[in-house]
Amino acid sequence: MNPLAITEYTVTSALGAGRDANRAKLVAGSGGLIPCDFAGIDDLQTWVGEVRGLDTVHVPPDLAAYDCRNNRLSWHALQQDGFVDAVGRLAARYGPRRIGVYIGTSTSGIHATELAYRELAPAQEQAARLPGWYHYAGSHNTYSAAEFVRLALGLEGVCAAVSTACSSSAKVFASAQRAIHSGFCDAAVIGGVDSLCLTTLYGFHSLQLVASDVCRPADARREGLSIGEAAGFAILEKGAAAPGAPLLLGYGESSDAHHMSAPDPAGAGAAAAMQAALRSGGLDSAAVDYINLHGTGTRSNDTVESLAVQRVFPQGTPCSSTKGYTGHTLGAAGIVEAAFSLLCMEQGLRPASLNTRELDPAIGANVLLQPLPGAVHTVLSNSFGFGGSNCSLLLGERGDD
Repeated sequence: MNPLAITEYTVTSALGAGRDANRAKLVAGSGGLIPCDFAGIDDLQTWVGEVRGLDTVHVPPDLAAYDCRNNRLSWHALQQDGFVDAVGRLAARYGPRRIGVYIGTSTSGIHATELAYRELAPAQEQAARLPGWYHYAGSHNTYSAAEFVRLALGLEGVCAAVSTACSSSAKVFASAQRAIHSGFCDAAVIGGVDSLCLTTLYGFHSLQLVASDVCRPADARREGLSIGEAAGFAILEKGAAAPGAPLLLGYGESSDAHHMSAPDPAGAGAAAAMQAALRSGGLDSAAVDYINLHGTGTRSNDTVESLAVQRVFPQGTPCSSTKGYTGHTLGAAGIVEAAFSLLCMEQGLRPASLNTRELDPAIGANVLLQPLPGAVHTVLSNSFGFGGSNCSLLLGERGDD
């Protein structure tokens, strides 16, 4: 495919708001996970990657109908790194109708649903009623995550929400590339957002996938994942990019069709996505300097992903998971880890898999236990979702030619 320039990007996670805050924590090897006290939870021993202060964030007054934790997180993230101004310049160049919006999310505003059910009318009334504010879909509909961003940025082009579990905001890169290539738009704002809610915390706990300690990807004694929240956004444009500018070189998508929540044990779907990304980018696997693993910290995911990596890449290709820093940000994981991959390219750093103390002997991939400095020109970032929805992104730099 023809590469697309990534002309701007921003990320907000448990590590902080904006690129600089997240870069500093990655370089320092300092995570953002804390013991869970979200929404007053006192019966679930786990750690979370919470973005503090969202209760004091306010969406624009004219978008009050969209107010919910998810959209507050989006609005908070959009304010970082001059992103809103960059979109304004983009709209002036192409026109607001020629800029698409593609946003990935999994839980969207479901926390608003949880709050609404807490406000049910008193039981003694004839019929319990949800509060009136809940009946407007702007605060809890999946599409709200995309529509809010479009309206907040004053854009008028094609707009879509992608909700494919944990691959959601990786797949928006693919959706935007196809839309630009097909002429639906000249540029796109892409991104993803997922916020903490009781449904995911207790839901993953019921699946026995939540760790009581911090997430330890690929560790011999790993217990499972830590849930996090985050938002990130980027601008994709066609046309020539400046030397050294980051590019979307390729992407690969596949579907395991194996199980509702477990990956294909042979890693066939994951390997197919990675191979497809390399093919679309016209690169050999040996050209990849670093792999950002999906790396959730669950027994099956880490082992299966390692098998897939070993099938596709030369032995010794450096890789790590960054979920020990942020927790698993679910539908936002794709954009967050793509942003981290870009930070690694800028910094010349392959980060360690944070909290991984002793590598599981069953994992043969070269998972880094210590940071590895050095030039990083090309990164493959993996995002694999429930139901076998797989997406791999190939990110790189344009040379001086």
